Amino acid sequence: MIEFNVAQLLKSPIGATREYELDDDVSRLDPGIHTIKNIIGHITFMKTAQGILVEGKAIAEVELICSRCLKPFAQTIEVAFADEFRPRVDIVTGIPLDVSGVEEALLITPRHMLVLDELIREKLLLAIPMKPLCSPDCKGLCPVCGHDLNEGPCEHVGQRSVHPAWLVLEQLLDDKSR
Repeated sequence: MIEFNVAQLLKSPIGATREYELDDDVSRLDPGIHTIKNIIGHITFMKTAQGILVEGKAIAEVELICSRCLKPFAQTIEVAFADEFRPRVDIVTGIPLDVSGVEEALLITPRHMLVLDELIREKLLLAIPMKPLCSPDCKGLCPVCGHDLNEGPCEHVGQRSVHPAWLVLEQLLDDKSR
């Protein structure tokens, strides 16, 4: 887990800061269908009247699947974030605080641990392109036989693949053009 003990910072005056470097294996984040190898970055914690403001930038290498040729490839993704985390209990008295309406991922644990796993996972998922490409000039797959056109042309070059449902319409267009 990417977590930090912020008990001393919670006791500090408003505006107090702490800075940390990230360099962590985060393969356990389980980002869904993507594999994250490791994450590096820089984060700053600042004490606020409500809790702790976390600002930072992180870079992670993510394994994706090309939307054209369906081959896996690695892509570096950079994210920036700024969110305020709120404590669940008062640092001095230990009395539970009202945190209704605050997202669970943005709460500091009762033991004053600030956990960044969910925040970073969410930011990385949002930064992944909707249609990832292994390269901008990826040619994709042949629509007829499925051959990877990046490896060279296939025998179907220039042929159109027409779904059987459209053959009747194509025949009507041919009849009309005569």
